[in-house]
Amino acid sequence: MLAAGASRRLGRPKQLVRLGPEPLVRRAVRLAATLQPLWIGVVVGARASRVAAALASSGAELILARRWREGLAASLAAGVRRAPPQARRLLVLTVDQWQVSAADLRRLVAAAGPNPAAAAYGGHLGVPAVFPRRLWPALRRLRGDRGARALLERAAATAVAMSAAAVDLDTPDELVRLRPQRHRR
Repeated sequence: MLAAGASRRLGRPKQLVRLGPEPLVRRAVRLAATLQPLWIGVVVGARASRVAAALASSGAELILARRWREGLAASLAAGVRRAPPQARRLLVLTVDQWQVSAADLRRLVAAAGPNPAAAAYGGHLGVPAVFPRRLWPALRRLRGDRGARALLERAAATAVAMSAAAVDLDTPDELVRLRPQRHRR
């Protein structure tokens, strides 16, 4: 789970924005846990100690991306490096896609096979996405503030329609849209 960014456009840590009774980072861990994964790792960077406090007793492993300022690729690489050796695939998700549900994640994981599976929204592929182990070296080689979209396309990822993934939290205007949802689960 990617939760290392500084949330500059939002002006406050999006990881800690509350949706109902819990911060977004804790919500994302709870949703991931419904899949009964072998492991849940949360990549932190900016405000790492505050994010860690929000995840106390969640069961997630915190992974400090020391180079988080370099961008998304550094966070992805940090998470991939810490994945358990017995894991065969890796689900990558972000904390700010607050409309993604546990059912969305289950559909995505079910669609994953020898090729990756990725959320399809806005005419492209993106996270959440499932990467088989054979693509982990390519994830570790990514650089800058780009995700793995090009890698997903080259690897012929299975597209899973997921309009909820198009909604994220990056700006104060998007935070206003989230507020009416705060009491929904």
